[in-house]
Formats: sequence, structure tokens, C-alpha cells
Amino acid sequence: MSVTTLPDLNLLPAEALKALIRAQHEQLLSRESEIEHLKLLLAKLQRMQFGRKSEKLTQQIEQLELRLEELQSRSAESASQPEGPLAAMAPSLLIGPPAKPARRPLPDHLLRQTQRHEPKESACPDCGGRLRQLGEDVSEMLEYAPASFFVIRHVRPKLSCSKCDHIVQAAAPSRPIERGIAGPGLLAHVLVSKYADHLPLYRQAEMYARQDIELERSTLADWVGGSSQLLEPLIEVLRRYVTASGKLHADDTPVPVLAPGNGKTKTGRLWTYVRDDRPAGEMTAPAVWFAYSPDRKGEHPERHLREFRGTLQADAYAGFNQLYENGRIQEAACWAHVRRKFFDLQQAHASPVASEALERIAALYGIEKEIRGRPAEERQRVRNTRAQPLLESLRQWFEATLPKLSRKSDTTAAIRYALSRWDALIRYRDDGYIEIDNNAAERALRAVALGRKNYLFAGSDTGGERAAAIYSLIGSAKLNGLDPEAYLREVLTRIADHPITRIEELLPWNILASVSSVIEPAA
Repeated sequence: MSVTTLPDLNLLPAEALKALIRAQHEQLLSRESEIEHLKLLLAKLQRMQFGRKSEKLTQQIEQLELRLEELQSRSAESASQPEGPLAAMAPSLLIGPPAKPARRPLPDHLLRQTQRHEPKESACPDCGGRLRQLGEDVSEMLEYAPASFFVIRHVRPKLSCSKCDHIVQAAAPSRPIERGIAGPGLLAHVLVSKYADHLPLYRQAEMYARQDIELERSTLADWVGGSSQLLEPLIEVLRRYVTASGKLHADDTPVPVLAPGNGKTKTGRLWTYVRDDRPAGEMTAPAVWFAYSPDRKGEHPERHLREFRGTLQADAYAGFNQLYENGRIQEAACWAHVRRKFFDLQQAHASPVASEALERIAALYGIEKEIRGRPAEERQRVRNTRAQPLLESLRQWFEATLPKLSRKSDTTAAIRYALSRWDALIRYRDDGYIEIDNNAAERALRAVALGRKNYLFAGSDTGGERAAAIYSLIGSAKLNGLDPEAYLREVLTRIADHPITRIEELLPWNILASVSSVIEPAA
């Protein structure tokens, strides 16, 4: 490693000495600036909820989780089996385990098996008298049996006429996949395991093998493809329903896709469009539609939204800009993106400007929390009365603060980001249907990010399109409070024989009464 020799300062002229000091000072400033910038980048990476985590960080988290499990297990052992001198102490003197949450009663819908435990005595052990029923103590224990396969045998008797030998027989029942052995319940389970529970097909095959059911991964892949093709008409109806709204949330996320021929991956995109007016007090059903594209060109959202008219709430992706040019679609920006930039600054180096910005933005969110679920007209009225002064004050503060900052600082970039999109950021103020942020779309992408972490990439562009279709149905089922597996089971049971002209009857909100498994609706 080479070391630059410092010149003899005693021999340097005054001007040369000043120049050396200035150079050292500039180098120090540059280094400090880089350090602060790296801190900011690090804070952003640490806050990334849906991106790929580093292996080292993942291992640290897993080790902490294992350590916590070990401590909890050890605590339970100590509480149940005191040893040595402690065992002889009065129970009231022992320090028990930490207080646990109150135990909830087991759900009524669970199947119950009753096991009776009769006393061994047939007569009173004291006097030999006859024993009579006094009452009974009932306790319940939650048990688990592995999910089981079973076979449905379709038997179709043949009958012949005794006079003319005419043969009659019931028609064979339809199957979701023609000549396939998988029933609708199994197909729904495979789809939900892959796209909602993030289990790749090879892992599912291994799990089924433990129950002596040999299902090749290629067979499971055929089932996924066949189911997707069967569901295509329903996806198209769902797309038309979503884009018929007057306001949409939009976002996209990268999806690694296996490139044909060379075994490497390329980056595709999954786009999500969410229709959800429940925060504005509307009763129309929420829904989400996903679309896949092999790249992130702006032509894709333009094609997706060719029929859409209204307000699009999205991030600042430049590919959306052409949608706003002719006025057919109005832009509504996301305050969560603005807040996130200042949060990162505050976490990185406790910036006073960032702290004040966060406090001001929090006041806007406080108003939104109060009016969530209220009618759109009321939301607009409250925003004009209470949020408008806060917004105007925030803009004036941004403009007054900007000249005091370095032009290259991250704080300057965060303020300029907000001011450059100000009209789109305050559009929610005058429309009660618009939200303050785009979190609805970001929530819809969570399942994609978790799946991406587990099975790494789609096998092809066709696989990306297939994933978009299934994500659309699973996401829409969840938004309407349905268990996605129960919903897909019902759809796959009915869709083969369902009239194509009434396919909308199989959308989640229309099939709700037929699906018994309901979960808490997503907000």
C-alpha cells in the first residue's frame, strides 16, 4: 500500500500551505457527506419490508428466533417440573412463569370427538353404596391430524331395456381438468399453497410423498396450468370490474423470470390495480387485478388502463406520466412516499428538519384516521376545513426551509420530491374518494414479495401471467373476507359447467353465500 509523503510544512509558502489545508478540508467534507449518504441508504435497506434480505441478516433473525423458542421452552419446563429444594416449597412461594394472554374458547365449528373416562369404581369405595350421577367435568384439548387425501369413486350403473336392449346411463360428471385425477379441492389446495402460502411445487410434492401419495412436480405444474386456463374468463370479468372504477390504486414490483435458453434470469414486472372505496363509506365490493409484463416500459400501464377513466393513485414512476397527458386520468400522489423519505433521514442522522416534517405529516394522517369510513362528501368537507390550512402551512415551510439547505443534501431531495408533486399530493383534499396514500396497492403486493423470496422466480413469461391471474383471485377473495382456498374450491367445482354468459356470478362477492369459510376482511 503506497503512502503519500507529507511535504515539509516549514518550507511551504503560505499560499501552498493554505491550498493544502483547503484540499484536506474539502476531502473531509466529501467523506462526511458520503458517510451520511451511506447511513441513509443503510436505513432504507433496513426498512425494506418486501425486498430480498441479506443472508447474514436472515441468519441473525433465525438465530434470535431459535434462542427465543429455547428460552420459552426452558421456562415452560421449569414451571411444570420444579427440581431440588424448589420442589418442596409451597406452590405459593414459587415464582411462576410470565402471565399469558387469556385463553380463548376453541371455535364451535371444529369437529369434536368425545372420549368418556368412567371411574374404575362400580360402588362407593368407603361404604359399598350404589353410585349415582352427580355431574361431570368437561375439558377440551386442541389436536391436529395431518391433512388427508381421499378418493371419490364415481359409479355409473348401466341399465338396458328388456325389450329393445336400449342402454341408459347417467352422464359422467364434469371434472375441472378434463381426464385429470385432481378434484377441485385438491386443485384449490395446490394453487393456494403455491401462491398464498408460498410453497413451491417441489416442496408440495415432498409433503404429499410423506403420505404415500406420489405426485410428480410436472403433474402439479400441469394442474396449475390447466386451472389457470379454466379461470381465464373469470379473470377477464374481474379486470373489467376493477377498471370500471372511478379511482384506482396502482403499483408494480420486480419479478425475476427464467430467461429461455441460457438458464439466467431476467426481470419482469407484476402490476397491481386495486379498487377499494370502503374507506369512503361505499358498499361496492373491493377487488384487485394483477397483470404481468416482461419489462417496465410505460406502454404496459397504458395498455392495462386503456378503458379506465378517473383518478389513479400511484407513486412517481415516470411510466405513468403519459397516462395523465390528455386529462382522461388524473394523478393522485402518495403521502406515504413523502413521509418515508423523511423517516429515513430522521433514522439515519436525527435530522431536525425531517423530525418536523414527520410531525406535520402525522397531523394530516390524524385527520384521515378520524374520517376513515365516512361518506365521501363528509371527508371532503373535513379535509377542506382542517387539512387545507395544514397543507398550506407545510408547503410554505418547505419553501422557506429549502434555501437554507445544501443543494446536494438528501433533505433537499426529499423536500423537492414533495414540492414537485404538490398538486398531485393535495388532490385528495378536494375528493373524498381519494386516499391520502397508496398503501392499498402496496398491501396487495405483499404476497408477491413473500412468494418471490421463497420460489425465487417464475419459469417463463407465461408463468408470470399465470401468477398474475391466481394472485388476482386470491387477493380479491381476501379483500372480501373469504378464505381463498374455500373460494377457489367452490369456483373450480362449478366453473366447468357454468354458463359463460353468467361468469360474473363466480366473482368473490357474488359467491360469498356459497363459501362457508370466511376470514376477517382486509382493510
